[in-house]
Amino acid sequence: MNYCYRIYPSAIQEQQLLEWLEVSRLLYNQGLGEIKDWINSRKCRVNCCSLQSEYIIPADIPFPNYYDQQNALPKAKEVFPRLKQAPSQVLQTTLRRLHNAWDFFKTRGFGFPRFKKYGQLKSLLFPQFKSNPITGWQIKLPKLGKVPINLHRPIPDGFVVKQVRVLRKADRWEAVIAISSDISIPEVKPHGKAIGIDLGLSCFLATSESELICRPRFLVSLHRQLKLLQRKYARTNKGSKNRERVRLKLARFHNHIANTRKDYHYKLANHLCSTEGVGMVFVEDLNVLAMSRGMLRKHTLDAAFGQFINILEWVASKHQVYCGRVDPNGTSQTCPKCGTHTGKKGLSERVHQCNGCGYRTDRDHAAAQVIRWRGLEQVSTQGLCGIENAYAVGLPGVGETRSRSEAKSRKRKTRNAQS
Repeated sequence: MNYCYRIYPSAIQEQQLLEWLEVSRLLYNQGLGEIKDWINSRKCRVNCCSLQSEYIIPADIPFPNYYDQQNALPKAKEVFPRLKQAPSQVLQTTLRRLHNAWDFFKTRGFGFPRFKKYGQLKSLLFPQFKSNPITGWQIKLPKLGKVPINLHRPIPDGFVVKQVRVLRKADRWEAVIAISSDISIPEVKPHGKAIGIDLGLSCFLATSESELICRPRFLVSLHRQLKLLQRKYARTNKGSKNRERVRLKLARFHNHIANTRKDYHYKLANHLCSTEGVGMVFVEDLNVLAMSRGMLRKHTLDAAFGQFINILEWVASKHQVYCGRVDPNGTSQTCPKCGTHTGKKGLSERVHQCNGCGYRTDRDHAAAQVIRWRGLEQVSTQGLCGIENAYAVGLPGVGETRSRSEAKSRKRKTRNAQS
């Protein structure tokens, strides 16, 4: 697990951290430059050369992998004494970050690593410690000394500190402490009452228990202030102190919006998982990338559905609540009472009206009910738990679907026997 704490380095320690970040950035760019030069040297044609220049690297020189660049660090420190200021393991983890990005690019086929500009590298990783670095209200980091830390929650007993990542935020410094233990925690099994959750823009969240939660407009409500800050930043001269001052204000404002949104998501997830009797939570498996490119992309990104689903899964595991994702296709076009297809609805149509059974309710509430019985059907078919009565929970949409399929198979068997 990762625990995040705020740290308070002194002016000298802060200057030292900034210097380490800059050295790590230069090392990252140098390693990426070696990789790009090696690749470009293999791109020239066999029968001709370009009119300007060619990268000439002998054919027997291997690809500059992580181990080669790591072993070259001692010689590089002799040529560039500035590298000696940063801890050696911090430099090694910087090269590891570069090659992780390179391996990720080879796996996906796109997303080639880029050179980092000044101030773009914002974290340092201390990968290991001989003993517990936290002593009281201080944390001891290599070559930096003891730094005050706001230990707002203690580290649980039986956990050992494995690594510490120091983050530079717009208005603070944070330490993300990775702790581990040899305790094996069993996976959460479906149990108790199930609720379905439908996410949307009209109301942020609707549950199958008729609970509607309005969407807080984190970015939209503060967009005017953000627009004024961005206009002020655009009018400053490049390289001036006033430009840097306005940039910090803009970064702190963005950080404030992100922190407010994440805090709301955590509180809402805890509210859903701590409801009495709830043992299963089902949510739509949304294609967030496609939604962020649509007509309502600004509001979709402001709501941050992907972040909320990830936080909900994490909070559910802490509350011993089973969290599952279901297929989102057609949830607003299916009647939760009879299971019939009601047809496609426009965005302005906010009421569900079934022509078959006459069931009438809010559109988001009906979709949440459909998500609930889809999750129960998924759990029962996978055999994750002993929910044999999943089809007898008062949801005709599931029960009738199974009864119809059983009736069809029974008729088919009877017809075959007669023939």
